[in-house]
Amino acid sequence: MYMEVDEICVKLDANASISYGSHMRENAPSPNPQAIKAWARLMRVSRQLTEKAEEALKEAGLPPLSWYDVLHELAEAGEGGLRPFQLTERTLFAQYNVSRLLARLEIDGLVEKLKVADDGRGQTIRITGQGRDMRRRMWAVYGRSIAGLVGAKLPAEDLDVLARLLGRLRDPPAD
Repeated sequence: MYMEVDEICVKLDANASISYGSHMRENAPSPNPQAIKAWARLMRVSRQLTEKAEEALKEAGLPPLSWYDVLHELAEAGEGGLRPFQLTERTLFAQYNVSRLLARLEIDGLVEKLKVADDGRGQTIRITGQGRDMRRRMWAVYGRSIAGLVGAKLPAEDLDVLARLLGRLRDPPAD
């Protein structure tokens, strides 16, 4: 059951009055109805697609999507690996979440931590052979999810337009 754009505007306007007071509302720019509708759909669709991909991985007895994201970034980095702060920059996880996830991946033998020669406390994280294998197994399921949830629902031209539009919303913008 989806709210109409006008209902969302009224709720947002009421919440702004409650949260910020009327003096803040007068000075703050209000989103137009199209922006509100796009935002609501983007948030809802993002959550739904992620949940469905997570469900497919779980049904296949595989780890969560966050594992894939980290393993993917490490595989893309090559033999040099990445420092933990670089993983935080390349994924959407907070630093403390990356630290916990890396500890778990290391326990499972999917990554290894290497000391950085010129930085006594620094570490480089590198994917292991087991990690590459896990990434391949996860991709088999995750890739099918992407194909079914996105690729099968929109023609290639629409996917190109969608990717371009979403790229413009990134910070910094992407092609």
